Amino acid sequence: MSKLTEYSESGYPIYRYGDRQHVWQPPEYGEEGWSEKIEDHVRQYIGEIDSVFHEILSDVVHIDVHVIKPTPERNYYTLFTTGMSFKPMNTPEGAEDYEFAELMICLPPDWRISQEDLENHVYFWPIKWLKMLARFPHEYDTWLGWEHTMPNGDPAEPLSQQTEMSGIILLPPLDVDEDFLSLDMGDGRAVHFYAIIPLYSEEMDLKLKHGSDPLLDKFEEYGINEIIDLNRRNTCKAD
Repeated sequence: MSKLTEYSESGYPIYRYGDRQHVWQPPEYGEEGWSEKIEDHVRQYIGEIDSVFHEILSDVVHIDVHVIKPTPERNYYTLFTTGMSFKPMNTPEGAEDYEFAELMICLPPDWRISQEDLENHVYFWPIKWLKMLARFPHEYDTWLGWEHTMPNGDPAEPLSQQTEMSGIILLPPLDVDEDFLSLDMGDGRAVHFYAIIPLYSEEMDLKLKHGSDPLLDKFEEYGINEIIDLNRRNTCKAD
């Protein structure tokens, strides 16, 4: 259950989420053809799907994670979800057009992604976050969208032992055709695509205190995009 407890210095609402208040629910699998439209859309703009991590046990919605291998044109892995958009999110007034979303994360080409490797949290955490965030709005009757941030716990801890980054922000991916960002499902509904981008604690603090614009300006200045670099520069720390 969520409770609006405070606002950040920049005026963003801060929600605190406690334990889920509902028991296990049979998962939604989406309308006929819904997943296929999303997969076709991603194939058109990003590339062929190599494999899928199918969810065996699902709650509320059935989340699968699809994998696109690196290519010479896009030399990184692209992982994306289907299932988050099987149910509309509880968007606030003024954001009704953003009820449906799917998530993606982009990993460097040397990321270890075999089934055996993914038994190690060092390599599994991106998939864990894709699945957790995709299910999150449906578990807590809320929504996720552009510029939403989430820390890794309270207090925030590093996402893995390989990095000091301890939270994420959702942003539209940059290394794509603009037409990829939104998929018209043909009935007035649209699915929006957001990339998961890890943040340092100082970057999360900047966003909370001053809004997203100063952080995005820093990202542009230092060339930060959706392709994860676990050792990238902390844009809010001087050299």
